[in-house]
Amino acid sequence: MSLNRNEKAAVVDGVAAQAARSQTLALAEYRGLTVAQLDTLRRQARDKGVYLHVLKNTLARRAVTGTPFEAAAATMVGPLIYGFSEDAVAAAKVIADFAKGNDKLVIKGGAYAGRALDADGIKSLASIPSREVLIAQVAGLLKSPIQRIASVLSAVAEKRGAGAAVEAAAEAPAAA
Repeated sequence: MSLNRNEKAAVVDGVAAQAARSQTLALAEYRGLTVAQLDTLRRQARDKGVYLHVLKNTLARRAVTGTPFEAAAATMVGPLIYGFSEDAVAAAKVIADFAKGNDKLVIKGGAYAGRALDADGIKSLASIPSREVLIAQVAGLLKSPIQRIASVLSAVAEKRGAGAAVEAAAEAPAAA
């Protein structure tokens, strides 16, 4: 069933609005996937906050015109599923993780920060830890020196406390 002009305009507007909010675009060819597999991929994407949609390439090219994702227009060929995400790695991660378990989903490329990415670029982007993991790692790095200083000060205090107790014990028999 083809769309009329107004429906096409609505699709382009919706995708353009999503592209305006997103940092990353990941493209994958879905030829050969069953409906159940696509539903699984969509469910995983929804759980990660990724907008995943099968679009006509001409409509997708119109929607990304004037956005940083316009750089990926050359790779918009064939039956593609488009993944947009506000998180810099979420779209790439969802598509790359699904492609690992299913050889019929072929990563074609994408865009990030106004630059076109090839399939290897999307896989590299997917290998970056999520924002939450990176924040936890930075917090751990900031906490580590403070813990070391606290343990050194504690050891020094224990040593001085033990030394003071030995001195007090040595002075007590001498005073008696």
